[in-house]
Amino acid sequence: MVEVTVTPQSSLADRQVQVRVRGLSPSQLVTLRAWLKDEHGQCFQSRAFFRADEAGEVDPGHHAALGGSYSGVWPMGLFWFLQPDTLFRRLVKRDVAGSPFLVRLEVFDGLWLGTDLQEQPLGACEAERWYVGPGVQRVPIREGRVRGALFLPP
Repeated sequence: MVEVTVTPQSSLADRQVQVRVRGLSPSQLVTLRAWLKDEHGQCFQSRAFFRADEAGEVDPGHHAALGGSYSGVWPMGLFWFLQPDTLFRRLVKRDVAGSPFLVRLEVFDGLWLGTDLQEQPLGACEAERWYVGPGVQRVPIREGRVRGALFLPP
């Protein structure tokens, strides 16, 4: 049974997380994909190809991606290289205090380019990426021509 984990599962968007895949065959070639839908329903995704180690594990923080959205060792590469499905879209979080981005991580056998929408992943999990920590208060600022927001810690 293939298991995909993100530790911690819920974190602030600027904090590093550890992504791991376990339960693969030794030296198995897999595609790790991350995707999310923004507040307008637009899809952003990234993918990286990996070869599992002798224990049947993949850790983007220690194993180099062989290609895809990026190559090399990038612990947060799947999050940093998210690209829109629709050209000229930007990933922007409007409701920073009310809800997180829910990033779905999936692992597929072989080099998966996303052409077969019926194919089921070997394993998957979801990560919450918050932009405001618990108890932080957002105060809108409007003074003359100045507009902004002040974020006060608990």
